[in-house]
Order: sequence, then C-alpha cells, then structure tokens
Amino acid sequence: MRNIDIFDTTLRDGEQSAGINLNTAEKIEIARQLERFGATVIESGFPAASPGDFDAVQRIASTVKDSIVTGLARSVRSDIDSAWEALKGGVQPHLHIFLATSPIHMQHKLMKTPEEVVEIAVESVKYARKYFPLVEWSAEDASRSDPEFLAYIVRKVVEAGATTINLPDTVGYATPQEYGAMFRYIKETVPGIERVKLSAHCHNDLGMATANTLAAIENGADQIEGTINGIGERAGNVALEEIAVALHIRKQIYEVETNINLKEIKRTSEMVSQLTGSFIQPNKAVVGKNAFAHESGIHQDGMLKNPLTYEIITPELIGDASTQLVLGKHSGRHAFRDRAIQMGFELDDEKLNKAFAEFKKLADKKKEIVEADLFVLLTDQQISDKETPVYKLESVQVQYDTENIPTATVSVTRPAGEVVREATTGAGSVEAIFNTLERLVEEEAHILDYRVTSIGKGRDALGEAVINMTYAGEAVTGRDVAQDVLEATAKAYLNAVNRQLAKNHVQTEATITT
Repeated sequence: MRNIDIFDTTLRDGEQSAGINLNTAEKIEIARQLERFGATVIESGFPAASPGDFDAVQRIASTVKDSIVTGLARSVRSDIDSAWEALKGGVQPHLHIFLATSPIHMQHKLMKTPEEVVEIAVESVKYARKYFPLVEWSAEDASRSDPEFLAYIVRKVVEAGATTINLPDTVGYATPQEYGAMFRYIKETVPGIERVKLSAHCHNDLGMATANTLAAIENGADQIEGTINGIGERAGNVALEEIAVALHIRKQIYEVETNINLKEIKRTSEMVSQLTGSFIQPNKAVVGKNAFAHESGIHQDGMLKNPLTYEIITPELIGDASTQLVLGKHSGRHAFRDRAIQMGFELDDEKLNKAFAEFKKLADKKKEIVEADLFVLLTDQQISDKETPVYKLESVQVQYDTENIPTATVSVTRPAGEVVREATTGAGSVEAIFNTLERLVEEEAHILDYRVTSIGKGRDALGEAVINMTYAGEAVTGRDVAQDVLEATAKAYLNAVNRQLAKNHVQTEATITT
C-alpha cells in the first residue's frame, strides 16, 4: 500500500486560532506528544515572527528526533536565514516557504504580476536549497488559482529544487471534486512532478476539509497537512485524527497507510485542548465526549447485542479505553512515578515531587481520582517554568448572597516577593475577583472571554477555568484548575499575566543576546 505522510501544523497554523497563545514549554510538550503520535513532519512555528517563536522552533528542533521539524518562512531571504538558524540543529532540517498564486492574492495582496511571482518563488527556493536538504513550497490559495499558471509555477519551483509541493485550499473554498481534480491535473501536467511529494492543506470554512483532504489522497497526494482537533484560523484546518481514523477504518477504499499511532489520538487531543484552552465540541468526530455515547433505546439495544451495529470506531482504537486509576491518598511515591511513566510523562525529581504533593492534596479532597485529574497535574508540572518571576495566588475569598453586592478579597505574592492584599466588589462573584486582581497586577488588564468546564465527572470534579484577556496591551490566554471554580478563575487570571511576563522575559533576553 502507498504510505501517506502526516504534516502536523498545530504549533503554527493551529496556534493562529483566535485566543490561542502557547509558550515555549507548552509547544515543546505538544511537539513531544506529536512525535509519539507519529507525525512525519512537525511545523513548529514561524521563526522570523518573533524571538519567542524563534526560541520555540530552535528548542523543538533540538528535542524532537523521530519526526522532521520544519518552520515557516515567507519568500524573502531574511525569513529563510532566520529559519536556518533556528532549524540547523535538527536531525533533518526542513523549510516551508509559501507564496500566493491566485489572481486575487497576486493583485490585491502581493501587488505583483504573475511573472514577478514566478521569479520570487524560484529565487526563494534556490536560496533555501543552499541550506536546507528539504524544502516545501506552498502555492497559497492554490484552489482559486488559474490551473495553467499553477502548473507553470509548480514546474519552475520543482526545477529550482523544491522537494515537496503543497497545494492549499487556503480559504476552504473548494469542493471535493474540484480539489481532487486539481491534484490530478498537476500530476498529469507538470514534468518531473513524480520526483517530489504532493501535499494537501485544507481549511474548513465550508465544512469540507476532511472530504477535500480525502479527495486529494484519492488523486495522488503523498502528504496531508492539518492540526489536532482541527484548530486553526477561522473555521480551522482538517482534523488529523479524523483523517488517520478514516484511512484506517476504510483502508479497503483508500488503500493507503500512515505511520500514525492511533492509540495516541485521545491523549494528543486532550493535551492540545488543555494547553490551548480550545474546547472540543461534544459531537466532534473521533475525539468528542459523545463520540462513543449512545442514548437512543434502539441504539443501546443494538450495542448490547453487537457493538458493531452502531460503533464503527472503538474507544480502544484511539487510546480511550476506560482505565481504573488505582492510586489513592495512601499510594506511595514509587507507584505515582510508575503511573506517570505509563502515561508518557518524563519529570525530573523536583517536578515529580511537586506533582506528588499536589496529588496528595487532591486525594484528600476527592473520593475518586480519575486519570484526567492526574493528566492535568502531571502536564502542569511538566511545562512549569521556575526561572521566570510570577504572581502567585495565596488566597481568595468571596462574600456573596442574593441581596448584597459580592465582595472578593484576594491575596497574592508579586514577582518581587512582597505579599499584597485587596478587596473589591463586582456585579457577581467572578467580576468581583477580576476587579480585585486588576488592582493587584501592575499593568492594565481587560477580560475578552472566560469559561469554566469540569474535568471528569461527579460533584467533586476539578473545574478548569480558561481566560482570554489583554495584559499590558498584549492578548494572552490563561488557564488553571481547582476543585473550587472561583479559585480556578483567580489562578487562571494570574496564569495569563504570568505567561505574558514570561514572554516579555524571553524577548528581553533575545534583545540582549542580539
């Protein structure tokens, strides 16, 4: 069977989703999980975009060994130079260059003639090949490009040395028939196309990203690009877990294979959701919480007689088999460490001890600890950064009844080490907490979005708060968990502030180094 490469762009295209802002530690953790997931290529960021992006790409390239690490660059030498500095330490340096080819993009965005666009594309690929053994060239908005011009520019960049050609449906405009036909046309028209990989990159604006991607595979695509949980700009990208499972379940139709470890799907999906704060809709294919739920009496009856009547995908296939967490408040450190290793976590002694201490606190409060609880504790420790000074919540107290104005009293330790305390009112308990915290932090903050969800089941489930806000004029996302949702809210607010402080710290260090 033909093998299809999986190009994961969760850390680049996925992070461009509104409200998502990952720090370097979180990006490294996701990259390591994507490596376990089996991604052929991991697009780790856009090195020229910022010092933070450069640092993340460089560190991921030196960390990941079993997947190819790439970075994005515009068709300009400075971007390519920056990408090389970030990626040259990788096992197999790979560059992804893009340039728009549709009439509307060339005329109104690039303000270039088709001839000028071809010249820029060829020059950038030739320059990139001086450094990179692997160069992917993307025809941005390929699905709205003139077919003859698209074939011509593809031929020229292949001659210039491109090793992969990507034909994106950048705005999710194409239908499956149109998108598949474009791949077939390029395969049949461009001389030398058999020497390179053809890649598909589909957005979901019309809800056809999965169908379009499968159509590309049917018509000769060698690689597909997408994100975990389908996150991305606007309506998102194709969800890689959907493609991987579809190709597995309908193998007799597509007759292709991937190197994806299907049992890592659930863990990868949950990690991306948790660290990005991006909620997975309950009816989401493959990974939604209702994907294996059956409420209809007829469905339940069929499931009891034979699960295949209504379940074409099993929870076990994607690593979602129910497991009993045998750890409790009497469990020892050795058992806790073994469980962490089984779940794929690698913690040094200091972080393991901190996670174990938090586990003990939680075990004293909860009757039943589920694996989702442990996943949150271990992930938070694995991505923690003790080098950057932070605000730390010491206490939060809310006085509330239906006839009086809610009042929040909050105590925090500031980055300099002093403990400060404030009390303020609000229209509700949450607003009172926000108003109080706004007095305690040193820069202006505004809440853009806020939500709380439960982790696990039952009345003692952990609550996870996610806050999108601006701090010192910069958009940032914060998240945290606690059994009390008001405590989780306060901690998420400070997490957002601390993330911005850490980002500023990285940028300052980069400026000093430069």
